[in-house]
Amino acid sequence: MSNVTVTLTINGQRKTITAAPDTPLLWVLREQLKLTGTKFGCGVGQCGACTVHLNGEPTQSCLHAIKDVDGKQVTTIEGLSPDGNHPLQKAWRAEQVPQCGYCQSGQIMRAAGLLKQNSRPSREDIVEYMSPNICRCGTYVRIARAIERAAKGEV
Repeated sequence: MSNVTVTLTINGQRKTITAAPDTPLLWVLREQLKLTGTKFGCGVGQCGACTVHLNGEPTQSCLHAIKDVDGKQVTTIEGLSPDGNHPLQKAWRAEQVPQCGYCQSGQIMRAAGLLKQNSRPSREDIVEYMSPNICRCGTYVRIARAIERAAKGEV
């Protein structure tokens, strides 16, 4: 299978990528672009560790072949806030969410999608919206508190 060349806007910068057509976006981000904040978890879209925003919507980057994302906009955790001071990142630290930390970039990217849709989510809204993302350390209560804190502007 021959390579394809696609052009994406990643974290606000246009990038031209050449790769095998079925290469997951996740691997292009991590291996070609060295944006390693997006993590590999399961590779089959069931854990959420690789969550990025594709055209403004949270999605698992392991599920999108590079051939299918030509012309799209991608935001990774590095693009959410280059200095780590997005309100969600501040709230994550304030609530001491990370333990192993592996799922955190995916959790934060998913939470950013929630707050974009619903700036004042209830606890039930948070639990439901965040359910596709798994935290093996079980910090779900802290995650919910951090989202609530960010939504209230308490960071």
